[in-house]
Amino acid sequence: MTDSIDARTTDRNRLPPGQIVTQKWPVLHYGTVPMVDRATWSFTVSGAVERPYTLTWDELVALPRQETLCDIHCVTRWSRYDNRFEGIPVLALLQRAGPRPEAAFVLVHAEHGFTTNLALEDLARPANLLALSHNGQPLDPEHGGPVRLLVPHLYFWKSAKWVRGFEFLEEDYPGFWEQNGYHMRGEPWTEERYGRPDPVRMRRGPRR
Repeated sequence: MTDSIDARTTDRNRLPPGQIVTQKWPVLHYGTVPMVDRATWSFTVSGAVERPYTLTWDELVALPRQETLCDIHCVTRWSRYDNRFEGIPVLALLQRAGPRPEAAFVLVHAEHGFTTNLALEDLARPANLLALSHNGQPLDPEHGGPVRLLVPHLYFWKSAKWVRGFEFLEEDYPGFWEQNGYHMRGEPWTEERYGRPDPVRMRRGPRR
């Protein structure tokens, strides 16, 4: 039996400020849709963890699943209610890795060299998934299939498409969109849409 979590907002206005509800799921991303070969695909957990590891596609899909019912909110001002995602719970992946005490942030790696940054406390939430399906159907490549990150409490650019790994860091480091003017965290209800990353961190780069 698949575990299920309802992550829809109940403690505040369901629609964040500045957002418009849509029934559609707009397709937005930078660059082309990658051709993902499951035979050579891998997911790597590295950095400040006790037990770094790499999963093949077959190893990933063999892990226990979870269903998350959630709303999603894009920084471009659309929101979509009642999305049912199924995939691998992120918490299980973190427990397997054993983040070290100094690990406070994670740089998410995806296809085409794309990255996005998250505080560990934002990544380590029960609703978060490596999502494989949406509303009962495998994720389309345009929406991040075969697997994307799901972090529904933040703007949806943080839910990286075509995800390939987590790199655990002691310090926050801006990912692709964060280096190009997006906010370092991206909380929808306080409209953390845009902000300037620390240029010193950008020059230093993540510690590997």
